[in-house]
Amino acid sequence: MAGLGNITVLVVDDNFHMISIVSTILKGFGVGHVLTAKDGATALELISASDVDIIFTDYRMDFLDGEELVRLIRNSGDSTNRFIPIIMLTGYSELKKVRAVRDAGIDEFVRKPVTPKEIYAKMVAVVNRQRPFVKSPSYFGPDRRRQNKPLGGRADRRKND
Repeated sequence: MAGLGNITVLVVDDNFHMISIVSTILKGFGVGHVLTAKDGATALELISASDVDIIFTDYRMDFLDGEELVRLIRNSGDSTNRFIPIIMLTGYSELKKVRAVRDAGIDEFVRKPVTPKEIYAKMVAVVNRQRPFVKSPSYFGPDRRRQNKPLGGRADRRKND
């Protein structure tokens, strides 16, 4: 993935050390602009004031957590970019929480502790293998299906395909 010098990445985490680690990794990849926020409310301010290309956010934070942040970005009427790639970074990897953030509209999920290899792989995924967005009464975000498999004879499952 070349040309990272012109992109802006926002790292949202209430842990200063995690912000420092992820920012250092991103800068090592050549990311030109790394913005940071300690909570979701500050992140929303930065998103509306800056041209952010990718967001890395923690799950659990005070004031506005990662899941709420994703829901606001994806569903709020005043969201400046509902399609921005969002990668969740968290130590909370129980299936219930993974499903909750998936259903909020994240693009990718990274379990802490993070590695440069995993961060890079997720960045490549959101840039080079973007999934189409889906809108339904209860969901707006990237298509949750990872593979383009036939529906196994049940054509009525996805009427809009």
